[in-house]
Amino acid sequence: MASSMLLMMMMMVMLFGCREADAGSNRNSNSKLMVSSLISRELYGRLFLHKDDNACPAKDFYTYESFMKASRCFPRFGSTGSVSTRKREIAAFLAQISHETTGGWATAPDGPYAWGLCFKEEVSPQSNYCDSTNTRWPCVQGKSYKGRGPIQLSWNFNYGPAGKALGFDGLGNPELVANDSVIAFKTALWFWMTPQKPKPSCHDVMVGRYVPSPADLAANRTAGFGLLTNIINGGLECGIPNDPRVNNRIGYFLRYASLFNVDTGPNLDCQNQKSF
Repeated sequence: MASSMLLMMMMMVMLFGCREADAGSNRNSNSKLMVSSLISRELYGRLFLHKDDNACPAKDFYTYESFMKASRCFPRFGSTGSVSTRKREIAAFLAQISHETTGGWATAPDGPYAWGLCFKEEVSPQSNYCDSTNTRWPCVQGKSYKGRGPIQLSWNFNYGPAGKALGFDGLGNPELVANDSVIAFKTALWFWMTPQKPKPSCHDVMVGRYVPSPADLAANRTAGFGLLTNIINGGLECGIPNDPRVNNRIGYFLRYASLFNVDTGPNLDCQNQKSF
C-alpha cells in the first residue's frame, strides 16, 4: 500500500512538473503536431553522426527516445505555426544545444557540425557556479552548478527553478542532469520554453511571438537565430564582430536547416546586438 502511494505521488510530481514547465498546456494528442512527426529516428541519426562515438563522453546518453519523451512534456515545442516554422524551431533548438555540447573541430570527420551532443557536462569548470547573493535559490554546500545537459544548464538560479518546474531537486541533486537523459533534455526544453524577464523565451522568438520592447529596439535585438544566442549566452558572445562561438552556432543551424529542408530566416548572428 505504501509503495503504491509513493508511486502515485512520484507520477503526480512528474506530471505537475510537465504542466508547470509549459505554462499549463495540455499534452498534445494530435500525432501530426508531435515533434516525432517532423524528426524521425533516421533523421536524428543523420543530424548527430558522432554522438555515440567512443571519443564522446556522452556516448549513448542523448538517445532519440529520451528526446521524444522529454518533448512530450512541452507540447508547444515544435507544434506552433506552419510546418516550416515548426521545423525551423526544432532545427534552431538542436543547433544551439549542439554548440553547447560539441565535440567537433575544424577538420573533424564529416565536418565540425556533425559532432553535436558529444558532451553531457562541463569539463574543468572554473568555479562551482554558485551565486551566493541569490537567496531565493540558495546553493547547497558541496554542490557544483556547472554546465550539464544539452543546454549546459548552469548556476543555482537556473538549477533551482528548473528542478521546481520539472519535479526534481535541482539544488540538492544537480548531478541528475548529467545522469538521467530524459531530465537532461527536459532542462534544455524548460530553458527554451521559459521566458526569464527581460529575456523572452527562445520559443516565442522562433514562432513569431516576440514583441521587442523600446529597450530591445534600442539594443537592436531583432528576432532571429541571433537573438537565441543572445538569450542563451549574450553577455559573452554578442556585440562582437565575427565571434567564433556565434559562428559555430550558426554553422550547426545552417546544416540542420538544410537537413530539415527549411530556410533559416534572417538575423543569424548577434554581433550588432547588445546583451540583455
